[in-house]
Amino acid sequence: MTSLTLLITIIVLALVFDYINGFHDAANSIATIVSTKVLTPFRAVLWAAFFNFVAFFIAKYFSGFGIANTVSKTVLEQYITLPIIFSGIVAAIMWNLATWWFGIPSSSSHTLIGGFAGAAIMSSGFGSIKAEIILKIASFIVLAPLIGMTISSLLTILILYMFKKVNPHKANLWFKRLQLVSSGLFSIGHGLNDSQKVMGIIAAALYAAYTKNHLDMGIHDIKDIPDWVAFACFGAISLGTLSGGWRIIKTMGSRITKVTPLEGVAAETAGAFTLYLTEILKIPVSTTHTITGAIIGVGAVKRLSAVRWGVTRSLMTAWILTIPVSAALAAVIYLMVGGIL
Repeated sequence: MTSLTLLITIIVLALVFDYINGFHDAANSIATIVSTKVLTPFRAVLWAAFFNFVAFFIAKYFSGFGIANTVSKTVLEQYITLPIIFSGIVAAIMWNLATWWFGIPSSSSHTLIGGFAGAAIMSSGFGSIKAEIILKIASFIVLAPLIGMTISSLLTILILYMFKKVNPHKANLWFKRLQLVSSGLFSIGHGLNDSQKVMGIIAAALYAAYTKNHLDMGIHDIKDIPDWVAFACFGAISLGTLSGGWRIIKTMGSRITKVTPLEGVAAETAGAFTLYLTEILKIPVSTTHTITGAIIGVGAVKRLSAVRWGVTRSLMTAWILTIPVSAALAAVIYLMVGGIL
């Protein structure tokens, strides 16, 4: 396989991963809005996909692509090669499809980062990765759901206090309308965070092609991400969201705890705030972890027994395993194909 063919294959696979990420994570922003019957599943995915793409314009003209830069620097620049990136993406796609099939809302972010790092370690040892960046990202496996849970709990308590004298039927109608807003806000956060992860991987591939294979594709510095890369990544995740993720919606929307429109607003707003915070910090986090923590928070306000902790423990096990399993899978794939590519 020529270097150009491998590069094109990597870009296509990265966009396929982005598409899979869209339907894998569609549940994150629409599970509560579907479970509360504010929108039908079809209308909900249209709503989420639209705001996923709106995020492109916010990132381009306001917030920048800091998360993409963080992801691209997971591996030290001098060790980045096309076979490493290829192995990482294939491993990430395999793990994402497996968890989607079994209805487990795992993290696409950590899958991609684990795969990238695992292939690099197999190629050049632990000295090839930036451990401090990976540890910072890994710490948010705990911090993102914890922040989401704390904010959603406080929001739920505040809302219940403010609306305690309002007619329950009238309040329910208000919160059904507000769920459209909170779901849209969370979908923007999803687009901002998740699209940039694939952008970072494609930027790393273009940079490796230039420095290692002398293919000049218009990127001479890993920070210089062409507009077409950003547009393609935000477009792919939006199309993926349109495809839906109904298996995971069932887990997110009802198996963790039953959610009312009021609680849906609190959970989605808390999740959106957490994603915007990590966007400012330029830390790629899991939208899955974030909204799961927020849903647990609103459930725990009712009573701790309202949360199905057995389901929650299973989810947390999958989260913790994602980075090492993806890394090991990518290492095996690199061992098999690294010398051929």
